[in-house]
Amino acid sequence: MSFKKRAEAGHQGVCPGCGGGLIDAGQDLAVPGKRDTAGWKALAAVLGSGLTFHSGCCEGPGWRPRHPREVRERLAAAARSGVPVAEALSTPDLDELTRQAPGKS
Repeated sequence: MSFKKRAEAGHQGVCPGCGGGLIDAGQDLAVPGKRDTAGWKALAAVLGSGLTFHSGCCEGPGWRPRHPREVRERLAAAARSGVPVAEALSTPDLDELTRQAPGKS
């Protein structure tokens, strides 16, 4: 279940469906369609890594994977290179992650 709700200062919202805590994913979140299970899996991985969709001024939140394949590729590259998962999931260029591997320049 997803919905947009303005955050209240100092108060974590509660999901009306399950009663669990809400995640402040950011105002630039593009929610996958209800039946887009691949999109929901990718979004869960992104949010689970601590990344959000908050903008910085005019630049937006940056690139985020939208498909499980993109998530898998970046997680594998992070494991090979030693790059933190959140950084790997926000890097659009897989070659850039490979160049960041220890001992490579």
